[in-house]
Amino acid sequence: MDRCVVLVDAGYLLGAAASLLAGDPSRSRISVDHAGLVRQLRERAETETGLPLLRIYWFDGAPDRVPQPEHRRLRVMPRVTVRLGALTRSDGRWAQKGVDAAMHTELTELARNRACTDIVLVTGDGDLLPGLMSAKEHGVAVHLWAVQAADGDYNQSEDLVAEADERRVLDRAWITRAVRARDLTGLCPPPPAPRPEIAAILSAPLPEAALASAERAAERAAERAADAAAAGARNGERDPDGAPARTADGHGPAALAPGTGRTVPTPKDLAGLRGPASAAPHPTAPQAASALRWSSDRGWVERPPTSLGEPPETASLPTLAQLTSAEQRWADREEDITTVGGDPFEVGQVFARRWLERLPEQSHVQRLSVLYPRIPHRIDGELLRYAARFGLLAHKDDQIDEHDRYAIRAGFWREIDVRAAAEHAPAPGAGPATP
Repeated sequence: MDRCVVLVDAGYLLGAAASLLAGDPSRSRISVDHAGLVRQLRERAETETGLPLLRIYWFDGAPDRVPQPEHRRLRVMPRVTVRLGALTRSDGRWAQKGVDAAMHTELTELARNRACTDIVLVTGDGDLLPGLMSAKEHGVAVHLWAVQAADGDYNQSEDLVAEADERRVLDRAWITRAVRARDLTGLCPPPPAPRPEIAAILSAPLPEAALASAERAAERAAERAADAAAAGARNGERDPDGAPARTADGHGPAALAPGTGRTVPTPKDLAGLRGPASAAPHPTAPQAASALRWSSDRGWVERPPTSLGEPPETASLPTLAQLTSAEQRWADREEDITTVGGDPFEVGQVFARRWLERLPEQSHVQRLSVLYPRIPHRIDGELLRYAARFGLLAHKDDQIDEHDRYAIRAGFWREIDVRAAAEHAPAPGAGPATP
């Protein structure tokens, strides 16, 4: 068939572009207009070969072969097929596994089946040399494209360059039409300032840590009070109110901190805060921070609200799944694939926006707002499951990175705050309320 095919090694193309534009091969240093880049590849391939395009194959690595947001956008573009290999981390560096083997297989199969007459290879990997030679033996013309090297030298295998029928260089002007450097001021830019919403959530202590710290302080205070009480007993002293001092085993009236006259809790008092394992938390135990760890942080466990001990006002809040119709679910998936970038903060905002738009009663917003930073368990678990679609799962134990979890929840709360503020804002043109 008189058609051309383009095989793109994304690791080579984008890594070399990052080296050229930002001086660093890390792809995080560049922003890519993937739709524009695909359009440029198609136009140039058709112009140089004089043939219509059959397909662009995009080969890339991904953790556990889970499509990342850019892969989700690419694979729904016309004439684009995405093939994913594994992405592994070793000695602090990321490495692709299986990408060159997949490219070799596709290259030889296309040539053997006479699916095209010209193949454009955008790669520098010498492991593709056998596949390139096999394609030539089947009568296919192989065009090898290189990204302009930052140092002006070759950034491709010399054997690959020698065997190719045609070779072209994608220069800086061509690359910068779809690729931009994120930072042009230096190779080591200062880290971005943290969002205040994330900092607010991070500043809330975990209840386990707060109680442990209080328990240690109370134990030290109780020991000092017991020593003072023992010394007072030996001297026939009594406390200022005339009551006997607490004994060293913690029984009796509250112990007095020496020199202050103030009572201090003992380990037995703190045990009352914790209560038995099956009991509900004590009313005085910290509650605001308890929202920072739920079972949804590790694995997706669905439980009814009654088993979670949630108060009625939060247990009655509907989940997004309960508010979403089949048509809306289809539209949501389309938006996720084509529009949502996958930034954790953005993911939380998108989820909250959909939930707010579909709430039958806006009174739910006010009930939820007073719970900050706590998100009801069922809604939080659904939020994290939604975030997992965007490749935010870590590679170990299928968990979302801790900082990403904070960012996801911060994005959720930002959207809730915007809606709550809008409901309280006066209508345009409305004057001040009369007494």
